[in-house]
Amino acid sequence: MTGRVGAKGQVVIPKAIRDRVNLHPGDEVDFELRDEQIVLVARRRPNGLGGRFAKSGMAARLLEDRSGEPR
Repeated sequence: MTGRVGAKGQVVIPKAIRDRVNLHPGDEVDFELRDEQIVLVARRRPNGLGGRFAKSGMAARLLEDRSGEPR
């Protein structure tokens, strides 16, 4: 697939590619230079804690507790 760079430096990612990689408006992407190529990489964040524990701080306490465990 081929695109064109607009006057503001913007490029549209074709819908077929967005659908294939599950990319939606508001998702973050990284740009990487690999030799003479520009590579677009979707940033994936792990799903946050949801439900009744979403704002409890439980996940942060668990991670803090686990950081003290011997490896």
